[in-house]
Amino acid sequence: MPVPQALVSRYFQLIANRQFTESERELENIKQAMPKTEWNRGYFRALYGIYLAQKNNDSYSFFSKLDLFDKTTLHAYRREFLDHTRNSLHGDFDRGYFSAWADCMRVLVRLEISAPQTANAEAAAPEKTQLETLRTDKSQATIANFLKEKLDNAEKE
Repeated sequence: MPVPQALVSRYFQLIANRQFTESERELENIKQAMPKTEWNRGYFRALYGIYLAQKNNDSYSFFSKLDLFDKTTLHAYRREFLDHTRNSLHGDFDRGYFSAWADCMRVLVRLEISAPQTANAEAAAPEKTQLETLRTDKSQATIANFLKEKLDNAEKE
């Protein structure tokens, strides 16, 4: 019995949206629905690894470096993972592991993920971003205050 794709798709959607409580529940449902085989063990390990990397915000993980908006790159990764699943040199555990990643790329390509609000706001109006200075607090040094003092002193001389 293969892994239920509906559960897996929902799991990847939750992970992409960083909904960890729900994704942990979904991961447990997937685990209970899987028969105990070496392929399924590799598949589950990949799912759990993706969960941990996202939850811990691991900047070195593969998943955190993915550009979820670049569909062509996600397709290329999916093809690469599928090649690994077909490679007879890999064992069942590895094939299951790469199958999970291929499924992940398949779901990510189909997802419509909205860009973070801060990125949209800065991209829409980059001119409006100003340097915050504390001119009233004389004990707080800012570069703007420093440059203003420097110009004032230069003009006095």
